[in-house]
Amino acid sequence: MKKIQLLSLFLVLGLFINASEVEDGYKIGDYVSDFSLKNIDGKLISMSDYKDAEGFIIIFTCNTCPYSKLYEQRITELHNNYASKGFPVIAINPNDAKRQPGDSFEKMKERAKAKKFPFPYVLDETQNVATEFGATRTPHVFLLDKENDKLKVAYIGAIDNNSRNPEAVTEKYVEKAIGEIKAGKSVSKTNSKAIGCTIKWREA
Repeated sequence: MKKIQLLSLFLVLGLFINASEVEDGYKIGDYVSDFSLKNIDGKLISMSDYKDAEGFIIIFTCNTCPYSKLYEQRITELHNNYASKGFPVIAINPNDAKRQPGDSFEKMKERAKAKKFPFPYVLDETQNVATEFGATRTPHVFLLDKENDKLKVAYIGAIDNNSRNPEAVTEKYVEKAIGEIKAGKSVSKTNSKAIGCTIKWREA
C-alpha cells in the first residue's frame, strides 16, 4: 500500500515539475535580454544591431519541421512587409543537429539560399536563447515591442490561425498585433497556441 502511495506521489510531483518547465520563459510584458547568435553568413546577429527597430518578430523555426516549411513564405512576407515599418524578422533555429541532422548549420545555409530568405537565420547552438524565451515549438513567435529603449514581449504564439492553408487564414495574429502597436493601442490578443514540431533538445 505504501509503495502505491509513494508511486502516486512521484507521479504527481512529476506532473508538477513538467508543468513548471512549460511555464518557464518570458511572459507577456516581460523585458527580454539581447542575444548574439551566428547568422548563416557567419556573422553574429544581435537585436542591438538594429538601431532603428521599433520591435522584432522573433520566430523559432527550423529546416525540417513540416509546419515550419508551411510557414516559410509567410515568414518571408512578414519580414518584407514589416521590416521597413520597424519590425524585422529574426529567425532562430533552436534544434540540436545531433538529434536532427537536417537542422545543421550547413543545412541552414542551404535552405536559406534555396528559399532566398531576406531575414537573418541564426543558430541557437547552446539552446540558451530558446530556453530563456520559453520556446517549445517550431514555429513559435515572440513579438517584441520597444518601450523606453527596452524590448518587451507583446505577443506569443502562432503566426496565424491556419498552419496548413494560408488561403484559409481568418486571423493574422502577428500582423494584427503589430497594427495595434503602431496605432498606439494595446494588443487585443496576446497569446495563442503555437502549432508545430517540438524543439529537439540536447540529450543529457
